[in-house]
Amino acid sequence: MKSRGRVIRLLTAVVLIAATLRCVSQAMPSTAAETLSGKHVVLADAVRGHAAVLVAGFSHEGGMRVGEWMKALRGDSVFASVDVYEIAMLEGAPGIFRGMIKSGMRKGTPPAEQGHTLVMTQDQKQWEKFFGVGDDKDPYVALVNANGEVLWRGHGPAATVEPQLKSAMKR
Repeated sequence: MKSRGRVIRLLTAVVLIAATLRCVSQAMPSTAAETLSGKHVVLADAVRGHAAVLVAGFSHEGGMRVGEWMKALRGDSVFASVDVYEIAMLEGAPGIFRGMIKSGMRKGTPPAEQGHTLVMTQDQKQWEKFFGVGDDKDPYVALVNANGEVLWRGHGPAATVEPQLKSAMKR
């Protein structure tokens, strides 16, 4: 009876590990985006060949909290060696307001950072799956490798989650 319980626990652990690995290695969607500097890019192509940190907001509240992440990442020398991209998902915003939202973002973003701040207006469900979005009021963060595969991801306040990202960077 005890050995049967061990086998069940072992099989459960194997299934959970396999599911986690499948989730972590998920490839990045190939969505066209526009940077705040006006350049059209596909993020999957832009990060190909090097590691990057992606910080995304999927709602107004989540987007507002992305700013604390960007400040924390840009102020920490650990992240100086990787490109950091901010993603604003505006698919749910009415088309009439998207221009105003982008204009406000542009005014609040230093020119040097506008090339790494992307606005996306399509494929929200694919990006939510990529980031593992549960609560769209949180900012979501992913560390991706040179192939655009997720090595680590998390969500929530930078003060709480950034140490986990730093640890993943050192692996």
